[in-house]
Amino acid sequence: MDPELKRLLDETHTLTKDNNRMLRAIRRDQWFGFVGKIIIWIIVLALPLYLYQQYLQPLISKFSTIPGVTASGPFGLPTSTELQKLINFYKVGQ
Repeated sequence: MDPELKRLLDETHTLTKDNNRMLRAIRRDQWFGFVGKIIIWIIVLALPLYLYQQYLQPLISKFSTIPGVTASGPFGLPTSTELQKLINFYKVGQ
């Protein structure tokens, strides 16, 4: 085999191996980035629901058991008169 041809073949082979290594690294980084984005979005969407269940729901259930106060406003929220009843209820200290 001609030495020049052999040198070109070896150089091409080296470049091909290096290119393959770089492409695998790029694909691996894309995969880890995709998985990382999914994990971040799960955290972003699930964390508020978890915090609501742990901290706000017990407070809301406490307020909903007060006699004379029912949530009848839009979306189940209390109206201003119901909020005033709640404030008066706590001012009296019952």
